[in-house]
Parts: sequence; structure tokens; C-alpha cells
Amino acid sequence: MAVATAALPRTVEALERRATMLRDSLQRSQGNTEGMVTILGSFDHRLSGLEAAMRPTQVRTHAIRMAHENIDKTIKAADGILSQFDLARRAEAAVLKGPHEDLESYLEAVDLLKGIVRFFSSNKNFKSSEGVLNHVNNLLAKSALKIEEEFRQLMTTYSKPIEPDRLFDCLPKSLRPTKDDPDGDRGNAGHSEHPSKSLETAVYRTPTLIPPRILPLMNDIAQQLVQAGNQQSCHKVYRESRGSALELSLQKLGVEKLSKEDVQKMQWEALEAKIGNWIHFMRIGVKLLLAGERKICDQIFDGVNFNKDQCFAELTANSVVTLLSFGDAVAKSKRSPEKLFVLLDMYEVMRELQSEMEVIFEGQSCSEMRKASLSLTKRLAQTAQETFADFEDAVEKDASKTIVNDGTVHPLTSYVINYVKFLFDYQSTLKLLFQEFETGSETESQLTIVTMRIMQALQNNLDGKSKQYRDPALTNLFLMNNIHYMVRSVRRSEAKDILGDDWIQRHRRIVQQNANQYKRVAWAKILQTLSIQGAGSTGSSTASDLSSSGVSRAMIKERFKSFNMQFEELHAKQSQWIVPDQELRESLRLAVAEVLLPAYRSFVKRFGNLVENGKNPHKYVRYSAEMVEQLLGEFFEGQQWGDQKR
Repeated sequence: MAVATAALPRTVEALERRATMLRDSLQRSQGNTEGMVTILGSFDHRLSGLEAAMRPTQVRTHAIRMAHENIDKTIKAADGILSQFDLARRAEAAVLKGPHEDLESYLEAVDLLKGIVRFFSSNKNFKSSEGVLNHVNNLLAKSALKIEEEFRQLMTTYSKPIEPDRLFDCLPKSLRPTKDDPDGDRGNAGHSEHPSKSLETAVYRTPTLIPPRILPLMNDIAQQLVQAGNQQSCHKVYRESRGSALELSLQKLGVEKLSKEDVQKMQWEALEAKIGNWIHFMRIGVKLLLAGERKICDQIFDGVNFNKDQCFAELTANSVVTLLSFGDAVAKSKRSPEKLFVLLDMYEVMRELQSEMEVIFEGQSCSEMRKASLSLTKRLAQTAQETFADFEDAVEKDASKTIVNDGTVHPLTSYVINYVKFLFDYQSTLKLLFQEFETGSETESQLTIVTMRIMQALQNNLDGKSKQYRDPALTNLFLMNNIHYMVRSVRRSEAKDILGDDWIQRHRRIVQQNANQYKRVAWAKILQTLSIQGAGSTGSSTASDLSSSGVSRAMIKERFKSFNMQFEELHAKQSQWIVPDQELRESLRLAVAEVLLPAYRSFVKRFGNLVENGKNPHKYVRYSAEMVEQLLGEFFEGQQWGDQKR
């Protein structure tokens, strides 16, 4: 404790000494600070004086700097003007040389001249700007003439007609002509009686009418021409060159412009062939040539302030008229039943191409082409529908002199049935056709109504034709054959779904009724010969039997002679008649045999011994039942007199 007390005074002394030293340091620092403030104040006074002294020098320096900047700007402007003169000299040389050797460089030179015009037009204060502008504008005027000539030259060079072989290569494989086709029929390649459904998804490849590398240059030239105010020249050159190429391409293909009178003079076979070609040409013309023309027109005038739709409409006008003229002539020519299916083919292809015509001929300027195409489609539909009505009327009133002496199926029947069956290949087309006109009923029922009417018209006509036969049996055989042919054909075709089971069952009954009527009319008389009223029903007949029944030997002989004569007449006549359907023929023979043979066997059994024991028995019992059955097998075969078996 004593040690700690002794150390305390020493610590305090040390602290005091340190405090004294700190105070002295602070005092010295304060003195230094005051001295520094005094010195700095002196410097501030001196700097103010110096700044005042330097101000005139600063003003002169700023003026010099501004002068240098103005000089730099002037030099720069002079360099710009000089460079424009240099560009003008280079561009002038290229323009005077012409565009033929290097079109791209030429167009670049024209762009340079236009840039020079813009430069001096915005620097009117340059005293020589007016002279320069006049000179450059004169060069541009010369360049416009040279560009127009180059455009004409390019369009002429690359507007050649396209050969048919190149077009055929762009078609789907199903429509390309085969190698063994004669040259004259190449346009008809791919045409069939009814177009394949695969055509709906067939791929057409647009032909290359102008090389792709040329199109950008033509676009640049067109742009230059229009900007130079030469829209009319551009329009004329393009229209004439491409229009001529298109027309010549169609001519090479075989497209003709025909009138109604030309069509009217043609034989049906020639007209049918030309219609097949026209259908093919329409697809090529629209899907390949017109689509190709639209494509290059859009590319050449892309971004150009130019009415390309008007130009396109004018260049294609003649070709479209030529393509549609034949269809129009056929639609307006005299109607006939055989034309219905080609009319449907023509209507079908026009419907197929309608959407493409809308795209190719878009815009107000091309509205006439769209209207012409749509008008032909509707005209074909109208003519086809009127031909339907004509056909129905023609069937009912057919007064052909053709008489089928053998009672077989009449040519009219097979023609009408084939006609109706063929209609069902066109069901989708007919549905569209009926939709063209507001009928107020479903298209399926419309087809049913039309088919029903045609079949009824045929039946009415057959009833009339059947009355031409003198033999009532042949009348019934004729109706049986023809109605049976109708029923069988319907059952084996799509007409079954249209006409329905009720129609089939009703007409099968008509067939059976006529078969029964034939059997009754044809065989009643001979069966009457084999029937003797009051004759015994069993065993062989004796003289007492005959006398008791009132039947004489002479009567029996007469009956056998009558049977022989009638049967031979029936055989001679009806073996020349025809029942073409084998099943129906066998059925009819069996039906006759089922009534004739039992009656004949019974008659021979009862009365045969009365004549067999007399003189010349074979004169009376000429045929055994087996021979009669064999001869019945020769009925309805259509044998000639010399072919008949005895």
C-alpha cells in the first residue's frame, strides 16, 4: 500500500508534463495556421491581378480558335463539294457508257447522281449549284432513256414462251403425258372420264418464267423508271412482253379460241376430245402459267409505286378470254344428253380453280377476270341442270325405231342405266351443282328426285315400246327383261342407296308379275290341249273308258298333233327370244317346266297307248317328256333358225 501511494505523485507529474507539451504544440500549430492564412490571402490578391492581366489574351485566343473552326468547316464543305464533283464525273462516265455491260454498276451510278441532286438541292447558296443541278438532271434524263431501253431488252430476252414439256414437268405425276402418247394427244394427258380424287391433293410446281437472279435487277430498273416518272413506259414494256409470252405459251400448248358456231359444227368425238384437252389446259393455264405470271409480277414491282394489278390484268386479259372462250362456247351450244358428263367435268374444274383465280386476280383492277371465271362456272352449272331436264324428257319421249325382236334389254334401257350409274361418280359435283341454285331441299334428296324421275321416265317409255309387239307373251318378256335389268343394275351400284330398298322391292314384284303373265299367256293354249274334261285320272284308258268319258281316239290323235305343232312353234319362236340374265333365264325355264312337264307326262301316260298301238305312232307321240325338257333348255338363247336343234 505504501508503494502504491508513493508512485501516485510521479504519475500525476508525468501527466502534467504531457499536458504542458500538448498546450505548447497547440499554440505553435495555431500560430502556423494564422501565418498560412495570411500567405494564402496574399496569393489570392496576386491571382486576381494576374487574371485581370490575362483576360485580353484569352479573348484573342478564342477568336483565333473560332477562326480555325470556320476554316475547317469551309475546307470540309469544299471537300464535300469537290467529292460531289468527283462522284458526278464517275457517274457521268458510267451513264454515258450505258447499262448493258454492267447493269448493277450503272444503277449504282444513277443512285449517285440522285444523291448529287439531293446534295446541291440542299446547298442552294453555292453559287454554281444551279449549273451542276442542270447538268446532273440532264444525265438522269439520259439514264432514264437508257434504263427504259435496258428494261425493254431484258423483258424481251427473258419473255420467251415456255415449252409444253417444261410445263408438263411441273404437273403432278398423275397428269403428266406418258412417253408413248402421240404428240397430237399430249394435251389430253391425265384426262379420264372422271377426274381422280387424288387431284384434290396433287402438287403443282410453279414454273420458272424468269431466272431468279434477274428478278432483283428488274425490280431495281422498275423502281428507277417509276421514280423517273416513266410509269407508262414501264407499264407498256412489261404488259407487251409478258402478255405476248403468255399467249404464245398457250398457243404452243394447243389452246384455241373457239366460238359457239365452231363448237356447234364439231362431231361429238372431236368435241369430247377437245373438252378433255380444255380441262387439262385450264389447270395448266391457271395453276402454272397465270400463277407464275402473278408471282414474277409481284416480285418485279415489289416496293415500286406502281399499279401492278392493272398491269397484270391487261397483260393476262387476252389469254384469260382465250382460255374461257371454249368453255363458254360449249355451255352456250346446243344441249344434248351426252354432253352432261363433260359439262360436269368442266364445271368441276372451274370450281376447283375458283379459289386460285380469286388469289391470282386479287384487287379491283382484276375484278373482270374474277367475274368472267365465276360467270362461266355458273353458266356451266345452269346448262348442266337444263341438260338434266332435257335428258329426262328425252327418255320419256324417245321414239327410236329400234325394236328388239328377241325381247331382250332395249339399248335405251342400258343407255339410261349406264347414264344414271355414271351420275353417281359425280355425287360431290352434283351436290355443288344443286347448291348453285336455291332449291329449298337437301342436295341428297335433289339427287334422289332427279334419279327417280329419270327411272320413271324410262319405265314409261318401256311400257310404250312393249305395246309394239304383236305377241302378248313377248310384251311381257320384254318388260320382264328390262325391269329386271334396271333392278339388278341398281342393286349393284350406288343408286341402291339413293333409290332405296322400297324401290327395289317394288320393281322386283313388277318383274315377277311380268314373268307370271308371260307364262300364262304363252303356255295357256298348249296346256289346254293337254287337258280333257271328264277324262279318268288314273291308269291307262280303254275303249270303254273313252266312250264313257266322251273322249274318242280321233280326239286324242288330234290333241297329240296339236301339242306337237304348238310346241314346235313355241320352240321355233321362243328359242330366238332372249333372256340375257342367266339366273332369270333358268328361273323362267323352270317355271314353265313345272307346269308343262307334269301335264304332258300325265297326258302321255293316260292316252299314249291309244295311238302307240295304231299306225305311225311317232306321228302323234313325237316327243318324250325328257325330250320336251331338253328342248325347253333351248328357249331364250337367241338361236337363229339354222342353229335350232331338233
